[in-house]
Amino acid sequence: MVRQHYRSCTLCEAMCGLRLEIEDEVVVAVRGDKDDKFSRGHLCAKGPELKNLYEDPDRLKFPLKRTENGWEKVDWVTALSDIATKLVEIQNKYGNDSIAVYSGNPSVHNYGSMLFGQRFIGRLRTKNNYSATSVDQLPHQLLSYWMFGHQLLVPIPDIDRTNFFLILGGNPFASNGSLMTVPDVKKRLKEIQERGGKYVVIDPRKTETAVHADEHHFILPGTDAFFLLSIIDVLFKKNLTKKNSLIKEEELLKLKSIAAQYPANETEKLTGISTEIVERIALEFSKANGAVCYGRVGVSTQAFGALCQWLINSINCITGNMDSVGGAMFTLPAVDMIDPKGVMKSSPGSFHTYGSRVRDLPEFNEELPVAALAEEILTPGQGQVKALVTSAGNPLLSTPNGSQLEKAVSSLEFMVSVDFYLNETTKHAHYILPPSSALEHDHYDLVFNVFAVRNTVRYNQPAFEPEAGMLHDWEIFSDLTKRIELLKSEKPLPKDLIKTKITPSAIIDHALKSGPYGEKSGSSFGMSLELLKNSPHGVDLGALKPCFPDRLWTEDKMITLVPKEVVSDLDRLAKYGQKLLSDKQGNGSFLLIGRRHLRNNNSWMHNLPKLMTGKDRCTLMIHPEDAIALGIKEEEEVFVESRVGKIGLPAEITDEIMRGVVSIPHGFGHAKEGVSLQVASKFAGSSINDLTDDQVLDELSGNAAFSGIPVFLSKKSA
Repeated sequence: MVRQHYRSCTLCEAMCGLRLEIEDEVVVAVRGDKDDKFSRGHLCAKGPELKNLYEDPDRLKFPLKRTENGWEKVDWVTALSDIATKLVEIQNKYGNDSIAVYSGNPSVHNYGSMLFGQRFIGRLRTKNNYSATSVDQLPHQLLSYWMFGHQLLVPIPDIDRTNFFLILGGNPFASNGSLMTVPDVKKRLKEIQERGGKYVVIDPRKTETAVHADEHHFILPGTDAFFLLSIIDVLFKKNLTKKNSLIKEEELLKLKSIAAQYPANETEKLTGISTEIVERIALEFSKANGAVCYGRVGVSTQAFGALCQWLINSINCITGNMDSVGGAMFTLPAVDMIDPKGVMKSSPGSFHTYGSRVRDLPEFNEELPVAALAEEILTPGQGQVKALVTSAGNPLLSTPNGSQLEKAVSSLEFMVSVDFYLNETTKHAHYILPPSSALEHDHYDLVFNVFAVRNTVRYNQPAFEPEAGMLHDWEIFSDLTKRIELLKSEKPLPKDLIKTKITPSAIIDHALKSGPYGEKSGSSFGMSLELLKNSPHGVDLGALKPCFPDRLWTEDKMITLVPKEVVSDLDRLAKYGQKLLSDKQGNGSFLLIGRRHLRNNNSWMHNLPKLMTGKDRCTLMIHPEDAIALGIKEEEEVFVESRVGKIGLPAEITDEIMRGVVSIPHGFGHAKEGVSLQVASKFAGSSINDLTDDQVLDELSGNAAFSGIPVFLSKKSA
């Protein structure tokens, strides 16, 4: 007999609804859930791979300990007791900051890991807390904190009602949104065009999204801030701005004065985008009935990522498109982590209340930039990192200067990885603690409901019971936290697993009932976990609604249009512009940018066979004229060298990349010994992060600057 199981996909941010057909406890089909009002039946290639992830023979299920004779399976109590003992010993010997924690991207796709992982980190009381945030969206959260008062007040494009969508450094066709949770994005973008609107892409590469856009314009990597400033200058000079009662007049004048220093006829020398195009985009944007400017990874992960996000927000603010239908809006999720009276309220944020030991890189929300991790391990002295705990992350492939980080982690006294793969990072651990997979535990999307283009809510029940003896992430972190507490209180450790009566689902049920759609709020929805369990297709909570000034967290309930921190960074931008102009003669280098693919936007997806079908994706994209100048032929191996490393990979010659720019995909580099990834090893490729530079950052935010790294090319035969 076939049973139906409904859930949302957790392999990217889109939260697409799925319908699994299960027969004799085997998934026989995965289809889009046509009754999910949010994803509307959409299904991309990743969704069906939840089956292969669950069945993957490389997936670990029980603790492994690294010994002189190789990896040995151990029981949970032995592993957790030994780990807790070693972590406490290290902190007693070297101090709390001697332990570092790195949380990877998949952590936010697992609410149990988020809730109990944070408790574990809090119990360690270490300042050396790192995550994928600082190689991705840190500028978004930082500018939300500075401008709106809360790091989670991230503006979301109202894609279903906008009529002009300006996209910088984003490729929604590949990402399914990204800080814009938007299933079925291709159709939604097409619907903009069908209702008479348009979308325009600004990117050094003609991406999958740009191919279908009304317009695409190449831009020199790292110069987006100049383009955005010139847009603002045009808006002011041509009186295209709209009054906003939440913005102080003196701040408008300050922004106007700053932008006036970057007229389009000057910035075109830097960006490559003409004055005519800048002026036309500004005019069409301002005249549209609902317009939104959106920037993603390409503008976040560059040397001026924070300035870019400030300017993007500013454009939306001064054109009347911030907190406005068809513009940039804000969600009201069922579990509201922004409401100061909410039971799940999160920290509004913090910035540079302390810095990293070696370079004084700024903390944000009690996390340090991960670009500092390797040097914190390798640099001797008080506070040196001696032990590392990783959770659902592969930083050797996903953070800058992976070779240096590999050298660093191999020197640690102790390392633990909560992960179900033996990969490029976890192979260095002394213990690997594998949790259950997505189909074996329940899930509630705490994060992506906050970034959704429509208010929506869904609860995923497990499709299968985990194998006897397996643990969920939250059970691992809960037990480990308690053992550390017992040891620090000088109490004996139990010989059994430590169970907790508090479960992730109980926490969420309380939050749902107390939230904006719960009984305590007087909502007609009567939101609760029981309601969601009886709503297998999720619950539609309606379109985004204007919410300012009520949800603003600033003290004066006004938008801080020009934060003092960004003003302090403008001199650096001006000097960079001057340097670009003086370097026009060139030195033979290219600017490196990354890219992602719909089928594998994270490194661990490379071990799912159906996602790796098709032609080789780990290639060096290069423009035909650049290839001719260097004598490079299609598929010929090319060496790419930066300040920190050198890799080789085949050339892909295409006019969909800007001249002087090359592109390498993210997440490859699986040829290392000691890794147990059968599929990924067949598509090993080379890691772009053996080229990216840990010393090159957005100096304002501390975010890694992956985009625009100078590299030199050479042929194998040279």
